[in-house]
Amino acid sequence: MRQFVEGSHAVAEIVKRCRPGVISAYPITPQTHIVEDLASMVANKELNAQFVNVESEHSAASVVLGGEATGVRSYTATSSQGLLLMAEVVFNIAGLRLPLVMTTANRAVSAPINIWNDQQDVMTVRDSGWVLLFAETNQEAVDLHVQAYKLAEDKRVMLPVMVNMDGFILTHGMEVLDMPSQEEVDKFLPPYTTKYKLDVDNPLTMGYLADPDYYLEIRYMVQDTHKQLLDIIPQVAADFKKAFKRGEGNGLVEGYKLEDADQVFVAMGSVCGSIRDVVDDLRAKGKKAGLLKVISYRPFPKDLVAGALAKAKEVAVVDKSISLGAFGPLYTDVMASVSSLGAKMPKMSGFVLGLGGRDITKKSIMDTYERLSGKQVDCEFIGLKKELLVEDKLNG
Repeated sequence: MRQFVEGSHAVAEIVKRCRPGVISAYPITPQTHIVEDLASMVANKELNAQFVNVESEHSAASVVLGGEATGVRSYTATSSQGLLLMAEVVFNIAGLRLPLVMTTANRAVSAPINIWNDQQDVMTVRDSGWVLLFAETNQEAVDLHVQAYKLAEDKRVMLPVMVNMDGFILTHGMEVLDMPSQEEVDKFLPPYTTKYKLDVDNPLTMGYLADPDYYLEIRYMVQDTHKQLLDIIPQVAADFKKAFKRGEGNGLVEGYKLEDADQVFVAMGSVCGSIRDVVDDLRAKGKKAGLLKVISYRPFPKDLVAGALAKAKEVAVVDKSISLGAFGPLYTDVMASVSSLGAKMPKMSGFVLGLGGRDITKKSIMDTYERLSGKQVDCEFIGLKKELLVEDKLNG
C-alpha cells in the first residue's frame, strides 16, 4: 500500500507488522517518534506486545536482552548518547547470540552536545558483533527491518541486527512508501522459535564465565558467522525482492554507473542520494563518475568492494564519522579491501563530511571530486570554517 509518511512512523508501522512481543526503549532525539508510536500501538491494543518503560537506555537494552533470552521476538531503538549508554549491553546481546533488532537513528555524540546527524554513534559499537545495515531512503529502512528479523533469527546466524537510518534526514523526512501488508510480512517472516531460551522446565545457563580455555573460540564463532553472512544476506535480499517485488543490489553493496567509472565515490546512508545527483551532473559533462553504496558495514563485504573498485582510477571515500587520531572508519575498511588489488589498486582518498549535521551539499561533494586530481589524502575534512579554528588561542 502506498503511503505518504514520516520515516519514524513508517519504521514503527513495519516493526508492528514484524510482531515483536517485547519492546523497551528510552526516548532520545531523533529516535523518539518511533517508540512513541509503538507505545501508542501497544496501549491501543493494535499490537499484542509488552512495552516496558524504563529509566535509561542501559535498562531498555537489558529488558530486550531478557525478552530475547526467554525466546520472545523483541525490539528497541536509540540514538547517540543512548547507544553509548547501552554499549555494555550491546556487546552482551551479541555475545549471547540473541537475534534482537534495533533501530539507530544516527546522531552526533557529545561533547559538545549536538542533536543533528552524523554516523559517529554507531561507529562506537562497530566491533560488538552486531550486523550493521545502513539505509539510504525511508523505503530502504522499512525493507531492511523486515530483512533484519529474517537474518537475525536464521538458525545459521542468531546474531543481533542494527538498522541505521540518518537522524532527521530520514527519521523526520516525509516520503511516499510502499508499506507491506500484515499478510505479506507474516508470509515472509514466520513466528520466532528457538530451543535455546531461559525456561524453568528446561533450564540452561546463559552468559556463563568463559575462561581463557573457551573465550577465543566463542569470539571466533561470531567472526565465522559474519563470514557466512556474506552469503546469507544476499539470499535474504533475493527472497525479499521475490516476495515484495522491489529491492536493488544484493543486500551488501549497490553500484550506480560503475561499469565504466574512472572516479568512484564510496559512501553509506542518505548521502548516497546526493552523490547520485552529482554523478549524474558529472556524467552530463562527460566525466565517468560512479557510486558504490555500502549497505552492510558489518559484515564488511571486502571482496565485493575490491571487485567494484578494480577498474576505477580514483576513489573518494565519504565518511560521516571520524576515528579521531586515525581515519574515517569506512575509509579504513575500504583501504584494507582494495589492498588485495596490488598494483591495480586505484588512487584512494578519504574525506570527512557532515559531522554534527553540517549540510552535505552538491558543492561539498564536488569539492571531494575535484580533490581527486591532486595529492592523495587519507583524512581531509570538507567544509571547514577556518575562522572557527582556535587552536592558537587556547594557550593565551
